[in-house]
Amino acid sequence: MQKTMCGLVKQEAGPGDFVYRTDLPVPEIGDDEVLIKVRCSTLCGTDFHIMDWDTWSQKRVRPPMIPGHETAGDIVAVGKNVTERKVGDRVSCETHISCGNCWFCRHDMRHICKNTKIFGVTENGAFAEYAKIRWDVTFLLDDTISYEAACMFEPMGAGVHGVEAADVAGKVVLVSGCGPIGLTAVSACKTFGAVKVIACDLIDEKLETAKEMGADYVFNSSKVDLVKEVRALTDGMGADAAIDITGAGASINTDLKCVRAAGRVVCVGLPSKPVTITDMTDDLIYREVVLTGISGRKIWDTWVDFAKVMKGPYWKLERVIGGKYALSDFQSAVKAIRDGVPGKMLLYPTLP
Repeated sequence: MQKTMCGLVKQEAGPGDFVYRTDLPVPEIGDDEVLIKVRCSTLCGTDFHIMDWDTWSQKRVRPPMIPGHETAGDIVAVGKNVTERKVGDRVSCETHISCGNCWFCRHDMRHICKNTKIFGVTENGAFAEYAKIRWDVTFLLDDTISYEAACMFEPMGAGVHGVEAADVAGKVVLVSGCGPIGLTAVSACKTFGAVKVIACDLIDEKLETAKEMGADYVFNSSKVDLVKEVRALTDGMGADAAIDITGAGASINTDLKCVRAAGRVVCVGLPSKPVTITDMTDDLIYREVVLTGISGRKIWDTWVDFAKVMKGPYWKLERVIGGKYALSDFQSAVKAIRDGVPGKMLLYPTLP
């Protein structure tokens, strides 16, 4: 085993991009950990928060550290207590390293554990040739799932979790926002039996992709009265459920008006500022609408469900990838994202 590796490092507290280095020590694993040879990872909004050094990052990140948490690779070493993983296993990783002891962990809600450590944030992550992690937050991949697809479990899993929370089988579902997570939600809705999927966005090109990934109807919500259109497609009733990917207050309020009485609105996207419900009495209370949120992925239910979506006819990996870059050229991937290029940017320690 080599002694040093390449990787990206958040060198110090304060705003600034990651630094590419070739002299990082290969991690030494503990008794309950595995060492992963990283095949590829993707850039995430969280990584930009760390580079920008916002309040969220300041509370959690302790430089110097290796970022990166959306990843896949091969196990090349296991700790002495590890019996359920072996060298050669292909895996992806859950970001949330739960404690296993709190009330939420003991009640099968590890995804909202209050003592969570975060891979690539509070712990060194995957923007490197090798990464270590506790074995029980690795997900085994079968040979039908590529490393590139496996990188999507973590970020796109939020969209699948939203579909799980909406209980879409047999329902008419509205998906608001058609970025990569929204597109995954559209495909998951169809995979799990939604009878009609309506997608909306502000960009026509994204709506065309939504149709490719399973949407039955698409609307540019800046050009139409979305509430009117949804009611026209549902005999005046409204959608059974709405899944909001945008996090925008205007969109969430429109979602509430688009669902029927006793419908459900699931919030996946994170608002960048406080959201006001403009007519809580008539849109929510009197109509007994359920408004709920989701956090991350259910461990491991969402992963199993997303694997089914990946293997189905609707989800198309190539439609959610924005570009492929060597880890040493990560600045080009950062620039592409800051310039608004759509899709997830893949980083490879060594380009295939």
